[in-house]
Amino acid sequence: MASPHFFGVRHHGPGCARSLVKAFAELQPDCVLIEGPPEADALVPFVVSEDMQAPVALLSHAPDEPSLAVYHPFAEFSPEWQALRWAAAHGAQVRFIDLPVAHGLALDKQAREAEQAARADEAPPLPSSGDEASEPAPPRRDPMHWLAQAAGYADGESWWNHMVEERGDGEDLFTAIAEAMAALREAWGETYGDEDEAKHETLREAHMRQCIRAAQKAGFERIAVVCGAWHLGALKAAVTAKSDQDLLKGLPKLKVQSTWVPWSYRHLTRASGYGAGIRSPGWYEHLWRSQQSGQPIAVGWLSRVARLMRSRDMDCSSAHLIEATRLADALAAMRGRAAPGLDELQEASRTVLTLGDDAPLRFIDDALVVGDRLGTVPADVPTVPLQRDLDAIQKRLRLKPEALQKTLDLDLRQPNDLARSHLLHRLALLDVPWGHIARTGRSARGTFYEVWTMQWQPEFALCLIEASRWGQTIEQAATARVVDRARHIDNLAELSELVDGVLLADLQGAMDAVTQALQDRAAVTGDALQLMAALPALGNVFRYGNVRQTDASMVAHVLDGLIVRAALSLPLACSAIDDAAADSLRDRLLSAHAAIGLRKGEEQTAAWQHALGVLAIQDSAHELLKGLATRLLLDDTVWSAQDVSQALSRHLSAGVEPPKAAAWLEGFLNRDAVVLLHDRSLWQLVDGWMQGLSEDHFVHVLPLIRRTFSAFSQAERRDLGQRAAGQGTAASASAVAAPAWNEARAALVLPLLGRILGVSP
Repeated sequence: MASPHFFGVRHHGPGCARSLVKAFAELQPDCVLIEGPPEADALVPFVVSEDMQAPVALLSHAPDEPSLAVYHPFAEFSPEWQALRWAAAHGAQVRFIDLPVAHGLALDKQAREAEQAARADEAPPLPSSGDEASEPAPPRRDPMHWLAQAAGYADGESWWNHMVEERGDGEDLFTAIAEAMAALREAWGETYGDEDEAKHETLREAHMRQCIRAAQKAGFERIAVVCGAWHLGALKAAVTAKSDQDLLKGLPKLKVQSTWVPWSYRHLTRASGYGAGIRSPGWYEHLWRSQQSGQPIAVGWLSRVARLMRSRDMDCSSAHLIEATRLADALAAMRGRAAPGLDELQEASRTVLTLGDDAPLRFIDDALVVGDRLGTVPADVPTVPLQRDLDAIQKRLRLKPEALQKTLDLDLRQPNDLARSHLLHRLALLDVPWGHIARTGRSARGTFYEVWTMQWQPEFALCLIEASRWGQTIEQAATARVVDRARHIDNLAELSELVDGVLLADLQGAMDAVTQALQDRAAVTGDALQLMAALPALGNVFRYGNVRQTDASMVAHVLDGLIVRAALSLPLACSAIDDAAADSLRDRLLSAHAAIGLRKGEEQTAAWQHALGVLAIQDSAHELLKGLATRLLLDDTVWSAQDVSQALSRHLSAGVEPPKAAAWLEGFLNRDAVVLLHDRSLWQLVDGWMQGLSEDHFVHVLPLIRRTFSAFSQAERRDLGQRAAGQGTAASASAVAAPAWNEARAALVLPLLGRILGVSP
């Protein structure tokens, strides 16, 4: 049988990839065995498609339990990816030889269930006395750490980067890697993780040996094995097939499906998943492409840095680049390195290009060292129907998934923008948060606009697989998901938010079920807090109803019933509560009041205003809420200025306890200095009350006033003081003097204004 050629690599590395391509060109293997999921063998032909652009990942999942899944990511500079492309382009047989995901996921499921059972059986921990500090979990050890320390590097990643990835010396590189790994395994033992991880690694290596034996028996003459460098010693070890077969016998198994999904460089930086956790995928891509084209690595990198800085209007001249290149070369020479690496280039950029400022290095690191590349996969890759429906909608609406965060400004009066909004809201209901509505910008000023912050994440592919059980299209799945959620939600506020979400997503098929669930819950609850919490979201239904060209009348009777029930229970809910509860209830009362204002129903508004009137004069209610109710009645012109003036005198009289008087005044002013500054009638009420106080009473209430006004900003307090300083008596406060106009001087600007406005002067 033919002896296989072993190539030990790290999962992502341009130096290994370059050396591997050179070695394959000399070896011309007819069978390539790659460390990866055997379930994905049928997906190999897709790697040579023009539409397949790395980074991508093999997603393997259990259809019956979508939460059980694993990603195998590949970048353009991954040795395994280059091996796949070489084999597919040259007609070589390709096989994945890692432990099948069907067994791996089943083992993970067993471990998870065992851990849950152990937690359920063990007694609750005793409270700690504080004398013994809990020991943190030991960090995962890097087998390259000892080699790095011996060579004078801080960690194994830096050592591997400089010694392997930034060089790529051909097939001899793999001989050196094999010798280093053999020495490490001999000194460290066969494993370097915990007991469970060691067992899993043993199973993986046994299965890989079995696959190598199967390839040899199939008669291939030149077999290339591309695997993790750590596994080289185990795969070359003299282990019998019988022992491996016994080790793998009886493993649990799950049904598994695999597909290609787009991946991103940002996800390659995560220290989880299959071989991920590299800190600089953008730098590795630059290394790979520079090595392929023969371009100088340092000059090309600093040119990209300069281009990025200039795009942000930062000074970066050709002289800067020359000096930075010279400094990087000098640093590399001082450290005994053949060429500058990322560390030297970063230090040169900090010293010369940014003049010691670390702030620009952060966006350089984000844009270049990490990068924002998002891969693509062919349209004919096997996917679930829900994913295919989303792809079609994205193409129709011209919404391209991108790894780079961007802002999407939607005008809901435009049909295409309205459809985009529906899609994003439907995906949110399916727990696929492709976009998040911004709380600032044009969307905060009107209901015709929505501003979304968009960023596609690769794990959304798994989210869509999990959501596939609800339907084969986005609309069907979102409708079924919402109906199921409505059956299990008992909180009125959550149900009302769900109604709002259904309307925003234009899911007419779910509206009846959700509103019926809301009505059923409201009929059996008398909790004023829940009733008021449900009103804001339903008020949005009426605000968005006309804008989105949908009929919101179907929830009108539910909202009207909630308003009446909330009004009936409001006075009782505000009685006999402490300061913390009153402060929390204040926010809900304001939100409910705003929602009722959106409804604009005469009967409902009258019922609510009557409840506010009862609250304002109720002796058992908290003073903060009584003052707030008085203010709302004044704003709605239900109470006259005389009524409010009497309330001021009554609640801020000398006989009232200072804390209660302060709470009432705080509620009445409603923490809003702007209204006090610009509302003449409100200013006159407060000013008239204060000017009518005796000296002793003024000294008594002064601390209360200071406490209330301390909630305003310093600028607001300054404006209030300036207005009070320029204010005369109460009589003069009501009479605002007319400004003295100089008509002759005012007429001088009329010709210019006419030209600006386009009218004749």
